[in-house]
Amino acid sequence: QVQLVESGGGLVQAGGSLTLSCAASERTVSNYAMGWFRQAPGKEREFVAAITWRGSTTYYRDSVKGRFTISRDNAKTTVYLQINSLKPEDTAVYYCAAGRTATEVATTPGSWGRGTQVIVSS
Repeated sequence: QVQLVESGGGLVQAGGSLTLSCAASERTVSNYAMGWFRQAPGKEREFVAAITWRGSTTYYRDSVKGRFTISRDNAKTTVYLQINSLKPEDTAVYYCAAGRTATEVATTPGSWGRGTQVIVSS
């Protein structure tokens, strides 16, 4: 399994922006599809976004399209999630995930990070 460490969470006012980072422990992560999930208090973890290993294709859940952008820098073995126009309902723990394909990342990731907390105040 690939070790993943998220960072960049925090307390932000509604309407603000945030960029989350996910650093991987090994260069082979450049061969993996990567993604982000989130889990709000009292709710199940849900898929947010995924990106193929080359970064050429991205996928988003419908509710975040236009506000969230996933990207990756394979040289830095890091994946990013930029979040704009934050809403209180974006409050959640955000998790990084890795898998062999984007479909695997979105459904049954092989590796998980421990998460980073995002709190959006109204």
